[in-house]
Amino acid sequence: MRKVTLANIYNHRITQKYVRRSGMAHAIAVAYHAFDLAKEYGVNPDVAAKAGFLHDIGHYEWYSDGEWDYQRYRDYDIHPIKGAERAHKLLVRLGEDKHAAKEIAHAILLHTDSVLPEGKFHFSPLQKVVHLADESDKQPGDQHHYQRIDKKKELSLIQELDRKIDDYLSSKVMEQG
Repeated sequence: MRKVTLANIYNHRITQKYVRRSGMAHAIAVAYHAFDLAKEYGVNPDVAAKAGFLHDIGHYEWYSDGEWDYQRYRDYDIHPIKGAERAHKLLVRLGEDKHAAKEIAHAILLHTDSVLPEGKFHFSPLQKVVHLADESDKQPGDQHHYQRIDKKKELSLIQELDRKIDDYLSSKVMEQG
Protein backbone atom coordinates (compact mmCIF):
# COMPACT_ATOMS: atom_id res chain seq x y z
CA MET A 1 0.00 0.00 0.00
CA ARG A 2 2.73 2.48 0.97
CA LYS A 3 5.68 2.88 -1.37
CA VAL A 4 8.04 4.19 1.34
CA THR A 5 7.95 2.75 4.85
CA LEU A 6 9.55 3.95 8.05
CA ALA A 7 11.93 0.99 7.77
CA ASN A 8 13.04 2.24 4.34
CA ILE A 9 13.71 5.65 5.86
CA TYR A 10 15.39 4.21 8.99
CA ASN A 11 17.78 2.05 6.95
CA HIS A 12 18.98 4.87 4.70
CA ARG A 13 22.52 6.13 5.40
CA ILE A 14 21.35 9.77 5.56
CA THR A 15 18.88 8.88 8.32
CA GLN A 16 21.48 6.89 10.18
CA LYS A 17 23.90 9.81 10.08
CA TYR A 18 21.62 12.74 10.88
CA VAL A 19 18.75 11.30 12.91
CA ARG A 20 21.21 9.34 15.05
CA ARG A 21 23.03 12.64 15.72
CA SER A 22 19.91 14.15 17.27
CA GLY A 23 18.75 10.98 19.02
CA MET A 24 17.23 7.92 17.37
CA ALA A 25 15.25 6.95 20.48
CA HIS A 26 13.68 10.43 20.53
CA ALA A 27 12.87 10.26 16.82
CA ILE A 28 11.15 6.90 17.24
CA ALA A 29 9.20 8.10 20.29
CA VAL A 30 8.02 11.20 18.40
CA ALA A 31 6.97 9.03 15.44
CA TYR A 32 4.81 6.92 17.80
CA HIS A 33 3.29 10.01 19.41
CA ALA A 34 2.61 11.49 15.96
CA PHE A 35 0.88 8.27 14.86
CA ASP A 36 -1.44 8.38 17.89
CA LEU A 37 -2.12 12.12 17.60
CA ALA A 38 -2.77 11.83 13.86
CA LYS A 39 -5.82 9.66 14.48
CA GLU A 40 -7.12 12.21 16.98
CA TYR A 41 -6.60 15.17 14.60
CA GLY A 42 -7.78 13.45 11.41
CA VAL A 43 -4.31 13.45 9.85
CA ASN A 44 -2.81 10.69 7.71
CA PRO A 45 -0.88 8.63 10.29
CA ASP A 46 1.73 7.52 7.74
CA VAL A 47 2.64 11.12 6.90
CA ALA A 48 2.53 12.13 10.56
CA ALA A 49 4.79 9.27 11.69
CA LYS A 50 7.32 10.05 8.95
CA ALA A 51 7.34 13.75 9.87
CA GLY A 52 7.67 12.87 13.55
CA PHE A 53 10.51 10.46 12.86
CA LEU A 54 12.43 12.96 10.71
CA HIS A 55 11.61 16.15 12.65
CA ASP A 56 15.18 16.62 14.00
CA ILE A 57 17.12 15.41 10.93
CA GLY A 58 18.54 18.93 10.55
CA HIS A 59 20.25 19.17 13.93
CA TYR A 60 23.73 20.58 14.03
CA GLU A 61 26.05 19.78 16.91
CA TRP A 62 26.73 22.94 18.92
CA TYR A 63 29.84 22.19 20.95
CA SER A 64 32.28 24.49 22.75
CA ASP A 65 35.43 23.05 24.27
CA GLY A 66 34.09 19.51 23.78
CA GLU A 67 30.78 20.10 25.59
CA TRP A 68 27.28 20.77 24.30
CA ASP A 69 26.66 24.52 24.36
CA TYR A 70 22.93 25.04 25.03
CA GLN A 71 23.19 28.81 24.72
CA ARG A 72 24.81 28.65 21.26
CA TYR A 73 22.18 26.12 20.24
CA ARG A 74 19.36 28.42 21.36
CA ASP A 75 20.95 31.51 19.80
CA TYR A 76 21.97 30.12 16.42
CA ASP A 77 20.20 26.85 15.67
CA ILE A 78 18.16 26.57 12.46
CA HIS A 79 17.68 22.79 12.51
CA PRO A 80 14.04 22.96 11.36
CA ILE A 81 15.10 24.76 8.17
CA LYS A 82 17.94 22.37 7.39
CA GLY A 83 15.81 19.41 8.46
CA ALA A 84 12.92 20.31 6.16
CA GLU A 85 15.26 20.47 3.18
CA ARG A 86 17.16 17.30 4.13
CA ALA A 87 13.99 15.29 4.81
CA HIS A 88 12.35 16.43 1.57
CA LYS A 89 15.38 15.41 -0.48
CA LEU A 90 15.62 12.04 1.28
CA LEU A 91 11.91 11.26 0.87
CA VAL A 92 11.87 12.17 -2.82
CA ARG A 93 15.01 10.08 -3.36
CA LEU A 94 13.28 7.09 -1.70
CA GLY A 95 10.22 7.51 -3.95
CA GLU A 96 7.77 9.14 -1.54
CA ASP A 97 4.78 10.88 -3.08
CA LYS A 98 6.02 14.41 -3.81
CA HIS A 99 2.98 16.09 -2.22
CA ALA A 100 3.45 14.05 0.94
CA ALA A 101 7.18 14.85 0.96
CA LYS A 102 6.39 18.56 0.76
CA GLU A 103 3.78 18.31 3.53
CA ILE A 104 6.25 16.42 5.74
CA ALA A 105 8.95 19.03 5.05
CA HIS A 106 6.59 21.85 6.03
CA ALA A 107 5.70 20.05 9.28
CA ILE A 108 9.40 19.64 10.07
CA LEU A 109 10.05 23.30 9.29
CA LEU A 110 7.36 24.39 11.74
CA HIS A 111 7.74 21.78 14.50
CA THR A 112 9.35 24.24 16.89
CA ASP A 113 8.96 27.95 17.46
CA SER A 114 12.67 28.68 16.97
CA VAL A 115 12.17 29.63 13.31
CA LEU A 116 8.73 31.22 13.48
CA PRO A 117 8.29 34.95 13.05
CA GLU A 118 6.79 36.89 15.93
CA GLY A 119 3.01 37.03 16.02
CA LYS A 120 0.24 34.62 15.23
CA PHE A 121 0.75 31.71 12.90
CA HIS A 122 -1.86 29.25 11.66
CA PHE A 123 -0.66 25.63 11.75
CA SER A 124 -2.06 22.87 9.57
CA PRO A 125 -3.34 19.82 11.48
CA LEU A 126 -0.18 17.87 10.51
CA GLN A 127 2.10 20.68 11.70
CA LYS A 128 0.23 20.79 15.00
CA VAL A 129 0.48 17.00 15.39
CA VAL A 130 4.26 16.99 14.84
CA HIS A 131 4.76 19.90 17.25
CA LEU A 132 2.65 18.18 19.94
CA ALA A 133 4.38 14.84 19.35
CA ASP A 134 7.79 16.45 19.82
CA GLU A 135 6.63 18.24 22.96
CA SER A 136 5.27 14.94 24.32
CA ASP A 137 8.76 13.44 24.43
CA LYS A 138 10.72 16.44 25.75
CA GLN A 139 12.73 16.06 28.94
CA PRO A 140 14.46 18.67 31.11
CA GLY A 141 17.88 19.73 29.87
CA ASP A 142 17.13 18.32 26.42
CA GLN A 143 17.88 14.84 27.77
CA HIS A 144 15.43 13.35 25.25
CA HIS A 145 18.19 13.74 22.64
CA TYR A 146 20.52 11.52 24.67
CA GLN A 147 18.29 8.49 25.33
CA ARG A 148 19.75 5.34 23.82
CA ILE A 149 18.35 1.99 22.75
CA ASP A 150 20.22 -0.67 20.81
CA LYS A 151 19.95 -0.79 17.03
CA LYS A 152 18.10 -4.12 17.02
CA LYS A 153 15.40 -2.64 19.28
CA GLU A 154 15.25 0.52 17.15
CA LEU A 155 14.54 -1.47 14.01
CA SER A 156 12.02 -3.64 15.84
CA LEU A 157 10.12 -0.55 17.03
CA ILE A 158 10.18 0.96 13.52
CA GLN A 159 8.84 -2.26 11.98
CA GLU A 160 6.13 -2.44 14.65
CA LEU A 161 5.03 1.11 13.86
CA ASP A 162 5.02 0.28 10.13
CA ARG A 163 2.63 -2.61 10.91
CA LYS A 164 0.39 -0.33 12.98
CA ILE A 165 0.25 2.19 10.13
CA ASP A 166 -0.52 -0.53 7.57
CA ASP A 167 -3.24 -1.99 9.81
CA TYR A 168 -4.79 1.42 10.38
CA LEU A 169 -4.74 2.33 6.69
CA SER A 170 -6.17 -1.09 5.75
CA SER A 171 -9.01 -0.69 8.26
CA LYS A 172 -9.85 2.72 6.76
CA VAL A 173 -9.99 1.21 3.27
CA MET A 174 -12.28 -1.56 4.57
CA GLU A 175 -14.58 1.05 6.19
CA GLN A 176 -14.85 2.94 2.92
CA GLY A 177 -15.21 -0.18 0.74
